Amino acid sequence: MTIGHDRVVTIRYEVTNTSGEVVDSSDGQEPLVYLHGHGEIVPGLERALDGRDAGEKVAVTLAPADAYGEYDPELDVGIPKDAFPEEARERLVPGSAFVAEHPEHPGEEMLLRVLRTDDDTIWVSGNHPLAGEALSFAVDVVEVREATIAEVEHGHAHGPHGHDHDHGDEEDDES
Repeated sequence: MTIGHDRVVTIRYEVTNTSGEVVDSSDGQEPLVYLHGHGEIVPGLERALDGRDAGEKVAVTLAPADAYGEYDPELDVGIPKDAFPEEARERLVPGSAFVAEHPEHPGEEMLLRVLRTDDDTIWVSGNHPLAGEALSFAVDVVEVREATIAEVEHGHAHGPHGHDHDHGDEEDDES
């Protein structure tokens, strides 16, 4: 079966930066399963996989705009330490991350990564850690199948036994 919109795709992958350093990999983990055409993987990789079949190997190098985006310095901001609960401040160290309400889109959340701290300020970034980097993807397409109605309705692939999230319902695998 060929990869296309509303197909569930299983891949094994390795991602390297321009220095050849492995920055992400499915090695030693379960393969990645995603619903194609729903923005679950970076856009350039989704385009490179479109039309491929199970068993194919795909190698592609993506510019930052086609991977995790260009680095946006405006997403690096300082937040006064006293804006955080006192018990949380000690956990906010460089490299740690937390979810906060999006400042321009009420009701939406965004992941913020701590860049550094000083006496009064915690400096955070809303950029993805790989933003601004050209990345090379080596992908093995393991399996391609039609998505179930529930997967298409929910906008993501479900686990092998139906739901992999809790919606309190058990209907899932009607095709």
